[in-house]
Amino acid sequence: MSPIPSPRTVRLGMDFGTTNTVVVLLDEQGRPHSARFSFPHHAVSETCRTLLCLWQEEERVGRPVIHEAIGAAAIDAYLEDPAESRLVMSMKSYLAQASFRQTRLLGQVMTLEMLIARFLSCLMRTIRIDPAHVEVTVGRPVHFAGELADDALGEQRLREGFRLAGFGEINVALEPEAAGWHFAQRLRAPATVLVGDFGGGTSDFSILRFDPAKPRQAEPLGYAGVGIAGDQFDYRIIDRVIAPALGRNSTYRVMGGQPLPVPAQWYASLGRWHRLALMRTPQTLRDIADVARTASEPEKLHALMDIIDNQQGQALYRAVGEAKRELSSADRTMLDYTYRDVKIRREITRAEFEGWIAPDLQRFDDAVGTALERASLPASAIDRVFLTGGTSFVPAVRDLFDRRFGHERVDTGNEFVSVAEGLALMNR
Repeated sequence: MSPIPSPRTVRLGMDFGTTNTVVVLLDEQGRPHSARFSFPHHAVSETCRTLLCLWQEEERVGRPVIHEAIGAAAIDAYLEDPAESRLVMSMKSYLAQASFRQTRLLGQVMTLEMLIARFLSCLMRTIRIDPAHVEVTVGRPVHFAGELADDALGEQRLREGFRLAGFGEINVALEPEAAGWHFAQRLRAPATVLVGDFGGGTSDFSILRFDPAKPRQAEPLGYAGVGIAGDQFDYRIIDRVIAPALGRNSTYRVMGGQPLPVPAQWYASLGRWHRLALMRTPQTLRDIADVARTASEPEKLHALMDIIDNQQGQALYRAVGEAKRELSSADRTMLDYTYRDVKIRREITRAEFEGWIAPDLQRFDDAVGTALERASLPASAIDRVFLTGGTSFVPAVRDLFDRRFGHERVDTGNEFVSVAEGLALMNR
């Protein structure tokens, strides 16, 4: 009797991102192919939103069982029953935060690693691959998100999430280095390349030496990173346009005393899409209602309560994201958000937007300078610059690199799959 052949090991690269996750598989000839994600009522896509929705259902034996959905299906499940489901967002942003170890959801205590494992298990079922037979190379940023980020802890918890999901072999590589591997396929001669990888929560800059004659070797020369990226640009729009319309500049009184500013922490949370959902607690809503009673603009605080209580964060951030994207190709755009009696309509010019993000652009520029210093290289020693990620299409970001390195040396690539493809190629 012939032995049953063992399943073929599947080699893949995974860009587990703050906002989106991308998977690229290698075929038997070592060629990369992007996985396609298909969810009911949604177009097939190369990206899966890094979202996890959990809800309970009673099984026949009478015991509640937790079910999950991911990506676009997670949003659909959440909107179908927002009161009884939990939408988990931006898991990657908490990886390096030692203060966040676990949370209680639907009556169960869950660690961050357990939540990530649930997302990953569902992700692999969606593309019909058993993680036990997978050799995965997953990306990590040079510096994880957060001011007090513990990068070693971040990588440790990332690995543990994949282990709990049942992956057979787990490798971790720096995301900008992976993007460099993707770009290196275009090279015909040895080159020193600066890679700028702009994600949702982090931005990383790496200087690498590539030689086409040595396709599996790259010499890392210098790295730097900052814990801000595309989400920070969204925050700037929310801070300047959305927050004032929802009462950020209002005042209130306590027992007829002097006017006091409305609590700033509400608007700090409003500006971070993964924190807004956490504001939907009875205590927070009571606090806002109490302040609204003596506020100078009570209708704006009631609008804030409506958005929080009716879980309109996704629609709000969608309007902000659309305005940001339009400013990459237009000199001005109209941010238009309406929900019931809440109406926010404001024209934004590109010049305004660039003024708002100027501090963030400076942090990017400083990080590039740090990478050059660590590599002991002047800007003139960089042969090519490769930018990837949606933020790289913001004109002010591109101008930053054009000014330092020259327009002719700066190139861009597929903003969504380049990191995952590079990770897969590193796995050959």
